[in-house]
Amino acid sequence: MFIGYARTSTAEQEAGLEAQRRDLATAGCEQTFQEQVSSIGKRDQMEAAIAFARQGDTLVVTRPDRLARSVADMLAIMARLEAKGVALRVLSMGGAEVDTNTPTGRMMLTMLGAVAEFERALMLERQREGIAKAKKEGRYKGRAPTAQAKGADVLAMHAEKVPPTEIARRLGIGRASVYRIIGGASRGA
Repeated sequence: MFIGYARTSTAEQEAGLEAQRRDLATAGCEQTFQEQVSSIGKRDQMEAAIAFARQGDTLVVTRPDRLARSVADMLAIMARLEAKGVALRVLSMGGAEVDTNTPTGRMMLTMLGAVAEFERALMLERQREGIAKAKKEGRYKGRAPTAQAKGADVLAMHAEKVPPTEIARRLGIGRASVYRIIGGASRGA
């Protein structure tokens, strides 16, 4: 059985998720697991896809970066799949497919994962350089503090005795941010 896994980093990437679903269906995936979460976040649907897979199945992804965040992560996932007798197939590899049922496929996937990890490191380096330059020129504003903008809502709910975890859930902010806002208000900050 072919099992598909599709992932985008954010909810705004709906077109990318749809394209992955289409490619996985075209590849013959009978069951597809999908999620919109950063690769560094908890990937529940990836875990569900791996748990669902049985010996002789093939997990199919469109690109290696949809599955793993680094070469080490890719190798760990491949080892888990191999231990279950499940193959991995990557569709979009410059017109070719990579299938880990063969030694050549495993080697190619490892090499391509290393290239992708290298590209990401270069991109992050360029991003850091751009931020440093913008800061030096006084043009860098940084990310808008989303939790602080909801401070009044946090304090109002806290006054109504809503638990901090529930406040965080309702407002879509981190629990630590809720405690920071409440603590700042109690200190008179």
